[in-house]
Amino acid sequence: GPTGVGKTELCKTLAEAMFGDENAMVRIDMSEYMEKHTVSRLIGSPPGYVGHEEGGQLTEKVRRKPYSVVLFDEIEKAHEDVWNILLQILEDGVVTDSQGRRVDFKNTVIVMTSNVGARNITADAAKLGFDSKEKDETESDEARFARIREAVMTDLKHTFRPEFLNRIDEIIVFRQLTQENIVEIARRMLAVTGKRMAQQGITLAMDDDAVEALAKDGFDPQYGARPLRRAIQNQVEDAVAEQMLEGQLKSGDTARICLRDGKVVIAKDAAEAAAPAETPAEDAKTPAEK
Repeated sequence: GPTGVGKTELCKTLAEAMFGDENAMVRIDMSEYMEKHTVSRLIGSPPGYVGHEEGGQLTEKVRRKPYSVVLFDEIEKAHEDVWNILLQILEDGVVTDSQGRRVDFKNTVIVMTSNVGARNITADAAKLGFDSKEKDETESDEARFARIREAVMTDLKHTFRPEFLNRIDEIIVFRQLTQENIVEIARRMLAVTGKRMAQQGITLAMDDDAVEALAKDGFDPQYGARPLRRAIQNQVEDAVAEQMLEGQLKSGDTARICLRDGKVVIAKDAAEAAAPAETPAEDAKTPAEK
């Protein structure tokens, strides 16, 4: 799938769902294995070479965490010899490291992400429902996605060898994110921010129009959800942090994300702001008036 659609986030969620911990994931960034000689780093350097006692970056992690999701991020960037190492892992579920130990992968879920063929998805983004005025009424979204998937699979076959693809159980093509997806992602990201604020004793509330404005600012079909993350950092997290440093937000307060004059602002909840003003008036009453 294209960039920013949540391929890596899905792997984190998968690790949490299967093994109860988001950190039960071994992530190998394949951009570090673009050269032929870097293959030995996966299973360890041979005897007599520097780093022999340290073990491989892949085999040692899996040996220590046998129940995990193993993520090979951006697999197409790796050297072809790295794919040869993966052939045995995908087929037999075991590999021998540089120290002669057999490392068992049979309790792992192996996921490989790739941007191969993603240009077929992003080039057709407007036709996948981002702009209803440009949609071709003669072709349904499902038929269009089937056509795009076929083009992606063709690019995949041109990039990887048949014996490699033949060992993969399932190939999933991600759809491009829509405006509705971005709004839902914004709510989830703000919920995570709310949990972090709760550790400081501050409650985070949000208005629907403000969430939609954030989603609109952070929506870019070409880049997925990453612009949304930056928008939330700039407009929400930074603003909350500044108010906390200035003493405007304290433990016990409620910060509300609202929309004013077309801009997303962080305001102290009106109900709490009014509460202190009512207390002196109540105390001023005589017992008979009460």
